[in-house]
Amino acid sequence: MPEFDEKLAATLARSLPGFERLLKSERLSGGASQETYRIEVEVQGEPRALAMRRAPGGEKVEPTPGHPGLDVEAMLMRNAKVAGVPEPEIYHVLDDEDDLGDGFIMQWLDGVTLGARVVRSPELDEIRPRLAYMCGEVVARIHAIDLHTSGLGEKLSVLSPGEYVEQTWERYRLFDTPQPMIDYAGRWLNEHLPDDFTPALVHNDFRNGNIMFSPQGVVAVLDWEVAHVGDPMRDLGWICTNSWRFGRTDLPVGGFGTYEDLFAGYESVTGVPVDRHRVKFWEVFGSFWWAIGCLGMAEHYRTGPDQTVERPAIGRRSSECQVDCVNLLIPGPVELVEAAGGAVDTDMPRIDELLKSVRDFLHGDVMQATQGRNNFLARVAGNSLDIVLRDNATGAQARRLELERLQTLFDDHGGLNELRWRLVHGLRNGSIALERSTLSEHLRTTVVNQVAIDQPKYSGLATALSR
Repeated sequence: MPEFDEKLAATLARSLPGFERLLKSERLSGGASQETYRIEVEVQGEPRALAMRRAPGGEKVEPTPGHPGLDVEAMLMRNAKVAGVPEPEIYHVLDDEDDLGDGFIMQWLDGVTLGARVVRSPELDEIRPRLAYMCGEVVARIHAIDLHTSGLGEKLSVLSPGEYVEQTWERYRLFDTPQPMIDYAGRWLNEHLPDDFTPALVHNDFRNGNIMFSPQGVVAVLDWEVAHVGDPMRDLGWICTNSWRFGRTDLPVGGFGTYEDLFAGYESVTGVPVDRHRVKFWEVFGSFWWAIGCLGMAEHYRTGPDQTVERPAIGRRSSECQVDCVNLLIPGPVELVEAAGGAVDTDMPRIDELLKSVRDFLHGDVMQATQGRNNFLARVAGNSLDIVLRDNATGAQARRLELERLQTLFDDHGGLNELRWRLVHGLRNGSIALERSTLSEHLRTTVVNQVAIDQPKYSGLATALSR
């Protein structure tokens, strides 16, 4: 038995009443920020499935502001269950004796968690029209959890909207990369901060993909790792953020429901009308936050410890979130660039042929011969090569035109990186007005053409091109 399984079996023997033996453990696909495992065991002669959520690489991780730790995540789930929120039973929180890192072992629940399946699976067709209302009810119960009697007030960070915007913006600034649309959105958010709210428990990742559904409704709310105390409208804006609609732009709540149904479900529990303007603020913030979160995945790839092919691929999704900010804040007409003509490449094979051969191998032979996480990562790797192919085709022309726009904007013949930074600094220090029409046109065109390289099938691109 591998060392990991030996430690896991010993942990289960200490913590799970009636445990007899470990049958199988498997790390599942997805889970870019934490590891998720399915564990099959025998308990009193009967097979049982468990789940384990663990820090990447099995590390011990010190709590940081906004990331209270997996032990507090387990505490949150236990309190939510008491409050009537559907949750799995937590069996054990990992400790030093287990030698498995930070994490916890819980009940395995069956249901649909993949966002695309929630939006399209026939098994949810009957219940889907009611899911937005149910989500409103569930998140209202989360917000009603008493922070004092639960003890959660002592464990969680308190974040006002202004602090949250600045904390997120500062994280991006530390990456030392000029992404002007992110700074534009940060400025807009600072100029539209909510000024009247009652602090409450905020799940902070309440979205399609972190909620398990079945034909009966909501099975569980998952992934509590970034919970905090703040403006509860953050949760309502986040579930409406376009990244989590999985292509269904006509149904803003997770791709399966309407604003009206979500708000009605929420108000049925709280008795308080939802502030629509605050939800809009947090919807913009959601795209701003995830644009930076995606860059964080690329940074994590550079620094470790979990340097999987998934992390840099997610880094390239930042442009998806930036185009959502474009659509929310500066919509307007825009055109895609065409590949520049040039000398014919007579190499045999050409660079694009080499890339395509590897992509096809990953999407074909490798995916047919694998399953589970390796199958998932093979798909991700092939998709990353597609990004390189598209960049080779149109990236140079897009960057040439971007430089021309920046030179016109500043009446300066500097280089691309220099002028990107000049724009970023002007947005940060307020010397460039957000209302400047040439600025909006430049940002819109730059971001739209970047997402066309990174993910041409993303729904936000189609929205931008339809203006």
